[in-house]
Amino acid sequence: MAKRTSRYYKKNPKARKRRLKQQSRYQKTPKGRAIKKGANKLRRKLKLKVGDERDAAHYKDSKTKGRPQSRSKNRSRLKIRRPN
Repeated sequence: MAKRTSRYYKKNPKARKRRLKQQSRYQKTPKGRAIKKGANKLRRKLKLKVGDERDAAHYKDSKTKGRPQSRSKNRSRLKIRRPN
């Protein structure tokens, strides 16, 4: 089920393009590259392949240790809950 942000960007192509451009710039910064590098390193360590139905879930306050966890569980935790 698509969430609020996803629905917004599907309905607003200009905003979606602007967001993707901003994300692309961020991924090229040293901070963005460090985050991607750490995430990829943990995925390799856990032997999770591209397209796997599980995510690499980090343990609290750790960037290098984690466990495989279902996508839905991993992506639903630690989010700000907003009323619809």
